[in-house]
Amino acid sequence: MIERDLQGYAGHPPDPRWPNGARIAVQFVLNIEEGAESCVLNGDDQSEAYLHELFGREPRLGERDLSVESMYEYGSRAGVWRILNIFNSHNLPLTVFACGLALELNPILAKALVAAGHELAGHGYRWLDYRHIGEEIEREHIQKTRKSIERLTGEKEIGWYIGRTSVNSRRLLGEMPDLLYSSDSYSDDLPYWSNTPNPWLIIPYTLVSNDVRYLLPNGCASSNEFFHLLKDSFDLLWQEGESQAKMLTVGLHSRISGHPARAMALIRFLDYILNHEKVWICRRADIARHWISQYPP
Repeated sequence: MIERDLQGYAGHPPDPRWPNGARIAVQFVLNIEEGAESCVLNGDDQSEAYLHELFGREPRLGERDLSVESMYEYGSRAGVWRILNIFNSHNLPLTVFACGLALELNPILAKALVAAGHELAGHGYRWLDYRHIGEEIEREHIQKTRKSIERLTGEKEIGWYIGRTSVNSRRLLGEMPDLLYSSDSYSDDLPYWSNTPNPWLIIPYTLVSNDVRYLLPNGCASSNEFFHLLKDSFDLLWQEGESQAKMLTVGLHSRISGHPARAMALIRFLDYILNHEKVWICRRADIARHWISQYPP
C-alpha cells in the first residue's frame, strides 16, 4: 500500500542547486499516445472518450468513432512534427512520455525523437486506465513498452509516467532497478524520495501548466489564456528562485498543442523564458541525475 505523505518538506524544501546557479529548471513533456488509445481495432470494447476536441462525447460501444480517431491521428501526422520543429529551431530538449504501441505504429517518429536528443520515458504500452487492468497484464505492458523503446531508439528509458495508474503501478516499476524516476505524482514543486517499497525518486508532473487545459470546461478557451497561464507560473517561480531555486513542468500533447494557434502560445512562451537569465531548460532525466547527485537516498 502507498501511504499518504501530507507533510512533504514542511515548508523547508532543499535547495536544488541547479547547474550554473539557475534560479529555475524548466522541462517540457510531450506525450505520445496516438494509436495507443481505446479503439476496437486494438481489441477494446469502445472508442476513446478522453482528451479529444469533442468534450462530453460518449464513447461508441463496439464500434469505431472515426472523428475521434482522426483527431488523434492529427497529433501523429501533423502536430508532433510542428512541435518538434519548434523545439529543434530553439535548440531545446524535450522529455517524451511515450506509449509503447504508439511508437511501434510510428517508428519514423521514434527515430526522429532520439536523433534530436530528446529523452524517451515510458508511458504504458497502451493509453488506458490501468485501474481496470490486472497486475500481470500491467507487468507485461511495462515490459513490452521497455522493449519497444529500446528496439526502436537504441536506448533504454530511465523514467516513467503512466498517468492513470493502478494500485500496483509504482510497485511494479520499482521492481526494475535500472529505472531512476517516476512522474506519477502531482504533489510537490520539487523532486522528492518515496520509500514505498524502496527509495524511488519522484519528479512530480502537473495538470495545471498542461495543455489539457484547452480541453477541459474550466480550462483555457484560447492560446492567449494558455500563454498567460504558463507565463504567470514561470514569473512567480522565477521570482521565488532568487532566494531558493524552483522547478516548472509544462505538459504538451501533439494532438492539442500541435494545432497552429496553440503552437503559437508555445512559441511565445519559449521566446519569453529565453529572454531571462539563470533558466535551466532540461530533460527530466537531467533533473533525475542531478537530484541523485545532490540528494542521494
